[in-house]
Amino acid sequence: MTESMPADELNLISEHEPEQPLRVISYGGGVQSTALLALAAKGAIDFPTFLFSNVGDDSENPGTLRYIREFASPFAQEHGIALEILDKVRRDGRRETLWQLLHRPETRSIPIPVRMANGAPGRRNCTADFKIKVISRWLRRHGATSETPATVGVGISLDEIHRANRRRAEPNQEVSYPLLDLGLRREDCIRLIQEAGLPVPPKSSCFFCPFHTVEEWRKQRADDAELFSRAEDLERFLNLRRAALGRDDVYLTRYGIPLGTAIQSSPSEKSGDGDCNSGWCMT
Repeated sequence: MTESMPADELNLISEHEPEQPLRVISYGGGVQSTALLALAAKGAIDFPTFLFSNVGDDSENPGTLRYIREFASPFAQEHGIALEILDKVRRDGRRETLWQLLHRPETRSIPIPVRMANGAPGRRNCTADFKIKVISRWLRRHGATSETPATVGVGISLDEIHRANRRRAEPNQEVSYPLLDLGLRREDCIRLIQEAGLPVPPKSSCFFCPFHTVEEWRKQRADDAELFSRAEDLERFLNLRRAALGRDDVYLTRYGIPLGTAIQSSPSEKSGDGDCNSGWCMT
């Protein structure tokens, strides 16, 4: 018969036993990351926590926010998955949205990838500041360090493999691509979502994202004229500020003309403006 270990020795071992590294999904609210939610619910992947970094109720696609509230959050709760909604918090403790940052009086640079006159996207900080760093702060508060980094799963499917980048986004994170590991494509993701009894979510992104395709802009103009008008207002506001600084105009499409002129109501082409090369948005 095996001799049992004294209780004080068991306590000593448990006190010094290292905690398991965190495993979380960067949840964007779109098709690919919702497929990850369906996979986690049936135990096909080991990610007990999903983190949705909300760039702001005034900035996110309203359809994405509705989907998370009405479908993703209840589904996660039903299957014992923690779905946390995070906000960007400034040093003074105030929450800040991307829309607010763009309109902050002292803001001189533009954190979203607006298009230059030649159609090329400018530099952007929105993904880093409102997604990657917000998640990194949550991970740090929950014990992730550069020595014991958290595994952060990102929803990139096989048909988008060019967007995958396994470099550490932050020192306390190691990026993982569960859909790539499983060899799944977008159509597989849609099937998994439907099999889980969920509706297919809309594409997630800020409603004014310059990486929208022509079709996406046109759909927004047709389906939500008020939202499209707000995107036009933003473009005009940015250019008024740039004119005051003696800078050239920028645009939300690659055509070098104002949004309302570039996106007509009747379809004329189906090509896209571009694609975000990060899996932290639009998934």
